[in-house]
Parts: sequence; C-alpha cells; structure tokens
Amino acid sequence: MRRFEFVVDREHAHAVNETFTGLRRLRLVALLAAGLAIAATVALVWSGQAWGFLLAVVCVLIAGIALWVALWTPHRSSIEKLYHDGVLVPAVVSDAEPGAIVLLALVDIAEPAAPERSWALITRKVRTLPGHAPRRGEQVPAVAVRTDRAPRQVGERWQLVTAMPIAWGTRDDTVIERAREAINEVEWRLLAQNLALAARVKRTATKRLLLDPQQLPADLGKAGAG
Repeated sequence: MRRFEFVVDREHAHAVNETFTGLRRLRLVALLAAGLAIAATVALVWSGQAWGFLLAVVCVLIAGIALWVALWTPHRSSIEKLYHDGVLVPAVVSDAEPGAIVLLALVDIAEPAAPERSWALITRKVRTLPGHAPRRGEQVPAVAVRTDRAPRQVGERWQLVTAMPIAWGTRDDTVIERAREAINEVEWRLLAQNLALAARVKRTATKRLLLDPQQLPADLGKAGAG
C-alpha cells in the first residue's frame, strides 16, 4: 500500500477540498432527515391511531439510520484521515472547460487481502484544481478515497472509489511535486496512453472501467500503487 505523508493545510483544505465538502453536506442532510423523522414519529404517536403506531416504527428506524450517518460522517470526513488512509495514485486532466475539470485516475480497486490486483480507470469532475494547470495531460497526484461502506465487497473489490488531489490538501508546490515523483513513471505513461478512454469511463454508471490484466505493462505490479 503506497501512502504519502504530508502536513495537511486545514484552512486550504476546508476552502477547496470537494470531497470534504460533500461529506459535510451529507451530514447536514442526515441531521435534517433525522429531525423530520423524529417529528413525524411524535405526530404519529400523538394521533393515537393504530396505523400511526406502525408508521411511527418506520420513522424511528429512519431516524436511527440518519443519526448513525450523521455521527459516522465527522469521523469519516477528517481531512488528515482521508489523506493518511488513502493510497497514492496518479491522475491526469483529461478534459478542461469553464467551471469543470475532468480527472482520469489509475486505481487498484482490489481489497488489500484480495489474491489478485484489479486495475481500473476512474474519472472525477472537479470545479477547482489549485497548484495545477487545467490542460489536458497535466499530472495530478492524488489519493484513492473509498466512498462505499458495504461490509462485504463483491468480488473483493471496492464498489465506489474516487480520487482526491494532493493539491486539495496543501498549497506547497514542493509537496505536490514530491507526490508526483513518488508515483512510478509506468503508471503516468499508462494514463497518458489511455486518455482517449476518459469519455468512455464517464459514460459508465460507476465512472469506472476495469483494465484487461493481459494488456497491462509487465512491471505495473512493481509500481507499488496497490
């Protein structure tokens, strides 16, 4: 597992890190849903109707799930934890337009205990990319962030994973360059050769395209991205 340690600039990350912003929004939605479910439960019980008690049970379950999400999200959304736990992966700009930049990343989506590696191309659309030029082919070191929490993964693979740029955690260009150099050139070259596949990846429901192991470079397994 290739990790990349650096001091996270929390002020910068809070301002630009879209992964963190999304998780924070999830927590607010969960809290709102829990509040509404609790209010509905009180109203249904107060009605005194038999059917109201049945619906109240459902609302209690909804409130419980929503509160669990709200309590889980702060732990999950720790910026330092996201970067510390994430595997360092290569990403490149595949498309840039006003207000949106599309990243194409190479990620091993196999679980650590899986007997074989499973390489895939994933895409992510972002609004800002500080520290990088928004040009096609720009190398963007990132970490792979798992966004699904299923207890068991189908086929020993992550079901949902996204790329979070190192540049969202620091304003220091030397840190970004150090991360870029820590990624094997084999991986950067493979991404550059497959830029044309970005449009195909974006059309998939999971924004992910598995690569044929037979067509991968022989020394990819030595790159240390798994």
